[in-house]
Amino acid sequence: MARILDGTDPRAIDTAAAALRAGEVVAFPTETVYGLGADALNERAVAQVFAIKNRPQFDPLIVHLPDKEVVPQYAATIDGRAAALMERFWPGPLTLVLRKRPIIPDLVTAGLDTVALRVPAHPVALALLRAVGRPIAAPSANPFGYVSPTTAAHVRDLLGDAIRLILDGGPCMVGVESTVCALTNEEAVVLRPGGVTVEEIEAVIGPVRIASTSQPDAHSPGTLPRHYSPHVPLTLLAPGEDIPRPRQGERVGILLLKPRPEVEGYTLVAVLSRDGDLTEAAANLFAVLRRLDSLGLEGVIVESVPERGLGRAIMDRLRRAAVRD
Repeated sequence: MARILDGTDPRAIDTAAAALRAGEVVAFPTETVYGLGADALNERAVAQVFAIKNRPQFDPLIVHLPDKEVVPQYAATIDGRAAALMERFWPGPLTLVLRKRPIIPDLVTAGLDTVALRVPAHPVALALLRAVGRPIAAPSANPFGYVSPTTAAHVRDLLGDAIRLILDGGPCMVGVESTVCALTNEEAVVLRPGGVTVEEIEAVIGPVRIASTSQPDAHSPGTLPRHYSPHVPLTLLAPGEDIPRPRQGERVGILLLKPRPEVEGYTLVAVLSRDGDLTEAAANLFAVLRRLDSLGLEGVIVESVPERGLGRAIMDRLRRAAVRD
């Protein structure tokens, strides 16, 4: 079973950094979700990440960096848009897809000529990146396609027998993965909505295109039609759709944006925010899905949230989580 180390302890950071330099895999916190990290320049270490997660190798990984100053070592082109977004949102939950330099192994990028880069806004992640002195490739620290972990305990529950070390940095503050924005052509494209809103990006670089949520994009992680999924079946209501009343004897839960006293008859009523705040809802999303998944329910009805700001990222995750094989 993996050891959980206090990420605020410099000795724990040194232990994790030494493990990464030795080619091991380490789970660590970011402001979005917990990541499963490996030395991005070590193909054998990166291969372990794919094996532990059972992740298909056509799904590229995000490379985490300690600061924007090292980006030219890994990205071949950095235009004014990229520079402006790095200045505004790094450290933070924004991933930029740029043309890569050959130093980044093809396994990390799924054979593409682009690389996804970001600087996380979490003190433990930044301390680890500085201590290891290498870029860290890190998807979420969970089996591929399942609900992302937002605490160290979640990681140990999911991967405890497969990894040796987990750095504990407390609950993740953002709670959904980073926004992925591609800047490889004249048109900027948001490939995955996340912790930085489309509106915030457009305020810096002007209009962007939002990629279709119904089709996976080869350049971005987390865009497969089914992803972030609990085992319990989810039924996502359309915006404004009336909430159905469960049949007598059904063990069905419901997930609401905020409390609704008129909703009755469900085995469990779960809410994402006390007052409908989308930031709070995003931070709670994956933990609430995990709770619903642990109760042996027959299904969960899910209320849509407004698709503005972080609501776009929440709805992206809910749509993918509701897809069944």
